[in-house]
Amino acid sequence: MREKEFLRQALERMNIEELNAMQRNMLDAASASGDILLLSPTGSGKTLAFLLYLLKILKAPCNRVQAVIIAPTRELVQQIYGVARTIMTGYKITALYGGHDVADEKASLAVTPDVIIATPGRLLDHSQRANIELLDVSYLVLDEFDKALELGFEKDMAKIISRMKNVSRLILTSATSLEVYPDFIKPKNLRVFNYLADSKDLRRRLRIHRIDSDARDKLDTLRRLLIDIMPTGSEKTIIFVNYRQSAERVAESLRKLGADPGLYTGALDQHDREKALALFNNGTRPLLVTTDLAARGLDISEVKNIIHYHQPLTAESYIHRNGRTARVDASGDAYLIIGPDEDVQEFISFDDTRYLGDKPESRIPPSKVSTLYISAGRKEKISRGDVVGFLVNSGGLEAQQIGAINVYDHYILVAIPRSEAKRVLQTITPLKIKGKKPRYSLVK
Repeated sequence: MREKEFLRQALERMNIEELNAMQRNMLDAASASGDILLLSPTGSGKTLAFLLYLLKILKAPCNRVQAVIIAPTRELVQQIYGVARTIMTGYKITALYGGHDVADEKASLAVTPDVIIATPGRLLDHSQRANIELLDVSYLVLDEFDKALELGFEKDMAKIISRMKNVSRLILTSATSLEVYPDFIKPKNLRVFNYLADSKDLRRRLRIHRIDSDARDKLDTLRRLLIDIMPTGSEKTIIFVNYRQSAERVAESLRKLGADPGLYTGALDQHDREKALALFNNGTRPLLVTTDLAARGLDISEVKNIIHYHQPLTAESYIHRNGRTARVDASGDAYLIIGPDEDVQEFISFDDTRYLGDKPESRIPPSKVSTLYISAGRKEKISRGDVVGFLVNSGGLEAQQIGAINVYDHYILVAIPRSEAKRVLQTITPLKIKGKKPRYSLVK
């Protein structure tokens, strides 16, 4: 397919009008040989950039693995997989990651995929079990390579790459500059595309506010702040804490105060993490309490507010947390709650200090979105189009009332108006979708 045609189709499927400068430059770079180091801040569109690069150089499907993309977290694998499936039509794409059913993955490898997207540990496991052959992989992408090293995947990646004898192009992406490469990485004719300076634009779009708390326990200050910055209850807000136990405590305390926050930590199983992100993104729970686990590598859009309940421990963590808002051309706000006698980290500066009123009886308004759960998904051959048709024709909704649809292997989450949710559930409960009779419920 000619470049203009596949680019037109990709933009149409992604519902975007044009590429940014980084994406255009990466697409042009695919015409020349050599390895690439892509340095870009969180939220800059690098996933689409390197997938378009691959799409331009991939050969027709040929019953061998042509490209492997390794990412450090399961959530990032899922994000890349979603974009790849959207734009790489005609190619078999497989995602492999921890928390995913191994038997399903093995079955998906029975027909050799053209592109594999995987976490290091799961990819190595399948390779050692001889479920896949990596010898003739031509193109290798190490996404968020700095994060993978930080999380301790160096040995796994070294073993994987040692099994790839014919890689002709290597793409490394990173949100921080790389000065030293591990021994298993030997870039050839390396070209560097550095867009980290674009993070300065973020600082111009981001306002950083100091919030002083009179008490060491900052929960009441947090409550009053949330009432201020979420006047409609729909403003997406992420609360960052430093420890999993703190996240659980803050989330539970907010629930007791009448809020409905999501919780996202490494202690949750795969299903609960998927659900937490889906409900945050689709507006059902626009308030999310989390650790630095969510500071990068996740597909989170349109975040208005970042709250540092705990000050970040490092400057890098501070940058990545703040990078969750003010993305692309949007503006955003970051708030740091500072307790009595608490010293401010030297890498933090403020645009102003905000003062909060008492607000003794006020609460955050409830969301206007609910999420419908359907107990059948991709493996049952149910698509987003099937869901839209079903809810319009059988559920009595208008197409424009249906929000984000997240399709997983064996279930689907659909955003619908809260005002219509109970009626829709009652209407569709006895009905089949695409000849199947799944369970339907509203996510609690």
